[in-house]
Amino acid sequence: MPIKIPNDLPATETLNNENIFVITETRALTQDIRPLRILLLNLMPTKIATETQFARLLGNTPLQVKLEFLQTATHKATHTDEQHMIDFYKTFDEIKNEKYDGMIITGAPVELMDFEAVNYWEELCKIMDWSRTHVTSTVHICWAAQAALYHYYGVKKISLPEKLFGIYEHTADYKQSILLRGFDDVFMAPHSRHTAILREDIEAIPELKILASSKEAGVYIITTDRGRQIFVTGHPEYDTDTLKKEYLRDKAAGEPISIPKNYFEDNDDKKQPINSWRSAANLLYSNWLNYFVYQTTPYNIEEIQ
Repeated sequence: MPIKIPNDLPATETLNNENIFVITETRALTQDIRPLRILLLNLMPTKIATETQFARLLGNTPLQVKLEFLQTATHKATHTDEQHMIDFYKTFDEIKNEKYDGMIITGAPVELMDFEAVNYWEELCKIMDWSRTHVTSTVHICWAAQAALYHYYGVKKISLPEKLFGIYEHTADYKQSILLRGFDDVFMAPHSRHTAILREDIEAIPELKILASSKEAGVYIITTDRGRQIFVTGHPEYDTDTLKKEYLRDKAAGEPISIPKNYFEDNDDKKQPINSWRSAANLLYSNWLNYFVYQTTPYNIEEIQ
């Protein structure tokens, strides 16, 4: 089944070239089917790249998905053309009376700031609270996972001595999790962050369950009962060259940055990176859509509670 995206979204050409089945809003009107409504709150500065990454993952299942985009009203995007934001994004006031089958809240490059110092913090808290009654299941990525755990449960983040940067091995802590169904015993995932959350802080909260973790990268996937809220501390959606771009950017700026771990062939930044996490990323979002959204959400979307 295709992923339904807005007409003229830049991701369309990229996805078509990758043989990802996409369908525009105009064409979708001729089909007698209710697609899953997925809302993406995009907090990343690279809006178009992030849109494409998530559209690629959500379009790789047998389910029809309608992907919609949300921005914060209290922070104006500075790295994306203003017309793009006008054409494809809505604000919370425009969608607050809507219901959604699923939602994804991305990471954001503000992790070294106190949560309350982020200029859209109050608006984000309002959106997260709204998601608990208007969305069947919400996935929080990287900084958004830390933000949600802090907002809901008071879990504090800690600063790391150096940036956690690269591709790391992970294993399942809870092997019966259907979110991890089909995963290898050891699987890879990208991380790019200066902060972390402690396992003991998560284990002290009865409502939370750790599904997967890494010896080097720490806790990776956390969920509430029945998966209404899912927290992913890494970036499984990253493209093959995303870490390379971050590395070269920071290196050119003279910032202290180490070569990403387990990423470049022979650990040589003059060689091409190797994608070792693509299958796990696709399986993660396929399982989420199937088990925590499609099989849980009511056919009448207004019945979401």
